[in-house]
Amino acid sequence: MKKDAENRRRDREPAVARRVTRRVFYGTVGVGGDSPVSIQSMSTFPAAAVEEAGAEIRALSQAGCEIVRVAVRDDQDVMALERICSASPIPVIADIHFDHRLAVSAAGRGVAGLRINPGNIGGEKKVMEVVEAAARAGITLRVGVNAGSLEKELRSLYEKDQPRALCESANRQLGIIERSGFRDLVFSLKSSSAAVTVEANRLFAAGNDYPLHLGVTEAGPPLSGTARSVVALTQLLGAGIGDTIRVSLSGDPVREIIVAAAVLSSLGLRDDFPRVISCPTCGRCHLEVAGMAEKLERILPGRAGKMTVAVMGCEVNGPGEAREADIGIAGAKQGAVIFRNGRIVKKIEKDFFENLISEIDKFSLEEDPE
Repeated sequence: MKKDAENRRRDREPAVARRVTRRVFYGTVGVGGDSPVSIQSMSTFPAAAVEEAGAEIRALSQAGCEIVRVAVRDDQDVMALERICSASPIPVIADIHFDHRLAVSAAGRGVAGLRINPGNIGGEKKVMEVVEAAARAGITLRVGVNAGSLEKELRSLYEKDQPRALCESANRQLGIIERSGFRDLVFSLKSSSAAVTVEANRLFAAGNDYPLHLGVTEAGPPLSGTARSVVALTQLLGAGIGDTIRVSLSGDPVREIIVAAAVLSSLGLRDDFPRVISCPTCGRCHLEVAGMAEKLERILPGRAGKMTVAVMGCEVNGPGEAREADIGIAGAKQGAVIFRNGRIVKKIEKDFFENLISEIDKFSLEEDPE
């Protein structure tokens, strides 16, 4: 049975040949090189809200987030970073705008990296002070270029050619920083337009080997924001461009992780995330499919590795159409059935979700007895 499951996994989606880049680290998480494409998000709380930010970071980690950013707005946020970082299960990046002194101070507070925006952090002297602080701390620096905050001297170019203006901003910063010998760099070039984001990253990726953080900035609310993000990420990742990603959605950041994992899994770039498939539901449905599937997407990363779980509403699209799933549930006129590898293993009349979780846990233990 295990062999059948492994064969199904290999047959799902072809892997993508990725752009060759150097590798940097946020803590123990590699970005670029032969490291897998990692998933990022950002806390909705500033660093000074230690308890709230900490709880959110733990929830993000449980959902599969591997790197997290926190907003650093002032000295109070800087002072809170050590508590945030010491309690975080994943590497923390300090996100700084406008005041380079905050980035310099944050570098020695336990963060795994800094993020600055060249459009609002100041001129070359200030950027180099941040670079020197990152070098002293031995941490990675992300230069995050955003369409909405480009340097003044690039705004006329932006009106004519938006992707090229974003690329020019990133290249200018790269030229400044490389003269110092500092190489622990990640770049991002983001717009709220998927098309501009794609072209800007293609332009920049063609001229260097630095890792790229991908995302569509200000993508929007969950549905339309997911659509814009997936359009851009699929084009870039499908072309081998991109080393770490964030799906920027308004609201609960856990949704960002679910979408990002689905994108990477669908492209064959990650096979270590659990995957949930479910039917679209119709008048034959005997289960509350949507709620069950959504709940599974949130809790599975914290309790299961690579497996596919199916939630099917009826006997028509149950074990048969979901036979590629490792385990699943299908509604029936008299309750529901649990199936593995397309074969029914259990019939149940109540507590559908609880029974499914119990079977998932059993399956996980069988797959990884240690």
